Amino acid sequence: MTVVTLGALVALFVPFGGRGTDAANGDGRQGSSAPGGRDRDHERVDLARRITDFTRDTVAHSDYLPPLRAQRRTAAEAVGLFLDGRRAEAGRRLDDIDFGIRTYTDTATGRRFAEISDRAAEGRRGWGRVYIDLSATSHWSVQVPHPVADSGSEQLGIGVLRARRGGVLVMAGAHRNADKKGRADVAHRRDTVFDAVCDELAARRFPGLQVHGFADSTEPDYDVIASLGSADKGLPTARRAATALRHEGFAVCRAWARRCALEGRGNVQGREAEDQGVPFLHMEFSRTVRDDAARVRRASAAMAAALPS
Repeated sequence: MTVVTLGALVALFVPFGGRGTDAANGDGRQGSSAPGGRDRDHERVDLARRITDFTRDTVAHSDYLPPLRAQRRTAAEAVGLFLDGRRAEAGRRLDDIDFGIRTYTDTATGRRFAEISDRAAEGRRGWGRVYIDLSATSHWSVQVPHPVADSGSEQLGIGVLRARRGGVLVMAGAHRNADKKGRADVAHRRDTVFDAVCDELAARRFPGLQVHGFADSTEPDYDVIASLGSADKGLPTARRAATALRHEGFAVCRAWARRCALEGRGNVQGREAEDQGVPFLHMEFSRTVRDDAARVRRASAAMAAALPS
């Protein structure tokens, strides 16, 4: 795949806001969602600011309540219904777990996005959010399992979603250490809403891109650790992504060519992608990269350009 000129791609950032009793919209006003998930407003918001506010004000302080199997299944089925165009039915299913759907127009891109989020318990359950680009048929996902814990990783997810149409952004709703038993670490648990939604997308054969962060001292000679987790089907995509990143000046440790730290082989979303035979990329970025907004934009655009059509 040809790597497009990054200057032609849209800049990054996008937030997960919602109608939680403690969460404000990106414009500072409380939101609401009509019964059954029907759209009641089409606000214009800066989605980057919205997600950033959500991670800072909610995710960073959220408790974590492990969901029941039926609740996980309901969330995943509702996302599937929405992707199938059965939006009213999706809304009714989400009502059962006190989630809702809202739509927004992103001021940076002019595109509309749907937000699936906790209506009443954000900050208490920590089940996360889903964003769906409504400007094109959905066919790939970007996943942020460790917001706040991997500081700035949400900005990479936001940037990829903005840089390419047809994406679904899945984001955890609590710090990975929010639960003392480790149950909030969604990249390594099968019993989370995050994992259930990612499984639904993998079953629909959506390639998955999961973004993480590492301390500079972990791999001091590299800016990026690119790996497949355990999903070997993603090798062509991984090679394209690594090449695009190198062209942008990033030093990339390619786990399929040499030994790298943090290769993500225990990542459960990667294992599901392997079972489904769909591409999956596990991308780790240094703290120095994640702290530099310009480099985050370039990295996001490079990854977006490398995703399969």
